[in-house]
Amino acid sequence: MTEKKSTPQEEELYPRAFIQSLPKSDLHVHLDGSLRLETLIELAKEQNLELPSYTVEGLKELVFKPSYANLGEYLYGFHFLTGVLQDPKSLERAAYEFAWDNINEGVCYVEPRFAPQLHINDKQTMEDVLTAVNHGLVQAKHERNNMSAVVDGSQPPFEYGIIACAMRHFEPTFSEYYRRLYEVHQHSNKKEIHAIASLELARGITKIRDQLGIPIVGFDLAGEEAGYPAEHHQAAFTHVHRHFLKKTVHAGEAFGPESIFQAITDIHADRIGHGYYLFDASAVQDPIITNRERYVQDLAAYIADRRITVEVCLTSNMQTNPRIKELRNHQFRLMRAHKISTTICTANRTVSNTTMTDELYKAANVFALGRRELKNIVIYGFKRSFFRGSYLEKREYVRQVIDHYERAEEEFFGNFEPKQ
Repeated sequence: MTEKKSTPQEEELYPRAFIQSLPKSDLHVHLDGSLRLETLIELAKEQNLELPSYTVEGLKELVFKPSYANLGEYLYGFHFLTGVLQDPKSLERAAYEFAWDNINEGVCYVEPRFAPQLHINDKQTMEDVLTAVNHGLVQAKHERNNMSAVVDGSQPPFEYGIIACAMRHFEPTFSEYYRRLYEVHQHSNKKEIHAIASLELARGITKIRDQLGIPIVGFDLAGEEAGYPAEHHQAAFTHVHRHFLKKTVHAGEAFGPESIFQAITDIHADRIGHGYYLFDASAVQDPIITNRERYVQDLAAYIADRRITVEVCLTSNMQTNPRIKELRNHQFRLMRAHKISTTICTANRTVSNTTMTDELYKAANVFALGRRELKNIVIYGFKRSFFRGSYLEKREYVRQVIDHYERAEEEFFGNFEPKQ
């Protein structure tokens, strides 16, 4: 095969072309945060929605920047992204393009997540929202899996599962659905309203999954952590747990280890989104915890022992936590040292201006992963996925992925270890 030219830095351990050739998964990626900027501009013009700029370059300068001052600035662009996805046609298009953006860089399995309640309005119900997204994804899947490389077994088929996000915190301005919810429950406090929305979403997605056959595989809790603990959403997570839906929780992204503890104890998370502050003892706030170092070590040991996978999003964490400064300082190194199950993810392809190839390339080279460790991290992304098939079907799919990985590895390196 023709290898893409790489810079000297890229040739340190693993060439970018090798990472590109690998079968990849992305278990933590927001659908709305991955909308193509060209599509955003086109939809905004069609819908007469105002943008800060109507060029890709202008949007990258004003909104979707290479770096951000804080999490608030990082999240600012979502207002525009969700704003143009308020009808079935736009959602279907976004999902279709998202799938092909992943397919084109070798991503075989993806779990796009989004908050359906951000898109419910007079034009579309929760059923309409999820149906539209699924239509876009399944169309891309059928196109990809009918190609010769998949049909002849030389590459794994493209598969996906949808994750629905509940919000820890929202305001009436976030969407038409949330505005109406505040109006109906005007005598309830905010946290009660947040809990009501989560439970309604949990009930809705399990019903839609069972009645319409839409591959909804997981339930997520996203949004601001500080002041909005996971325990407020216990009823919703109990519901999805009883209906055999897997659970992932944004925790430790912008708050300390206690948020991660709440995610695994209060709502029984199977995976943790980000988990960046897992080892930050200084971020422990509960005065009852007197030995903070022991607390984080015990927490890390529990997560490692129970194989609770952390969805690591390197670029996103660098952008929302400027104090990290250099990627080599990322807590991924401590997660590896403690043998925690990790998988590399993008979080938001557009907002973070990244791809799975970019993220895996950074992880492999900056952290000098050995060939076996790199393979384990890639394959574990598939093993710890919320794959919608049976356990036996999942094992067969993972075997296809491993075979493809080993062929790519042999083609690039033969029997020799890359320089380390």
